[in-house]
Amino acid sequence: MMEYKEDDFLMLSGIQHFAFCRRQWALIHIEQQWEENVHTVEGELLHKRAHDPYLSEKRNDVIISRGLPVFSRSMGISGVCDIVEFRKAENGVPLHGHRGMFEVYPVEYKRGRPKDTEIDILQLTAQAMCLEEMLQTEIKEGALYYGEIRRREQVLFTADLKEKVRGNFEEMHQLFERRYTPKVKWSKSCNACSLRDICLPKLGKAQSVKDYIQNMIAEDDE
Repeated sequence: MMEYKEDDFLMLSGIQHFAFCRRQWALIHIEQQWEENVHTVEGELLHKRAHDPYLSEKRNDVIISRGLPVFSRSMGISGVCDIVEFRKAENGVPLHGHRGMFEVYPVEYKRGRPKDTEIDILQLTAQAMCLEEMLQTEIKEGALYYGEIRRREQVLFTADLKEKVRGNFEEMHQLFERRYTPKVKWSKSCNACSLRDICLPKLGKAQSVKDYIQNMIAEDDE
């Protein structure tokens, strides 16, 4: 199996951007463009609370780890899990400093409500796949917690989901290596995109935002 060097790792969370819109992912992760909106700010606040080390706890036979760094050499990615619950189970894995065996259950925090698309599910599945590779175990399910409805939605990590995750990261690595920003494909989802004001969909070409801005500055100097 191919393994990526650490210097070539991509951000795990980027799969959510990529699955939503390949151009959005390229603008953020290749061209380093970003713009805050109310959705991204609320999301960041929710994640900060989930990662707060002072909220770490143990409940009966469950050990809760917050802000756990994860990676996968086979997919060439790294990131952070909001919450990973280690639940005592006979068929689980050992944990350093703790007696017994534990099953691994990742939980990702999201603002708003469950989406009609798989973008959140793919991100959680990627986290589970990293944990599987790191801990040499099988993780069958996890959960997405949505701030608006204040409850968890169970996610089963199927072979089909894992195949989609691997396929997405393979394509992301190819685009990143080429430094290629895909062309605009306008859809209704563009209205909710945090980058809609700098995506420049009216250009109609795969010109990079960086080149566009430089050209505009050059014209102003003339």
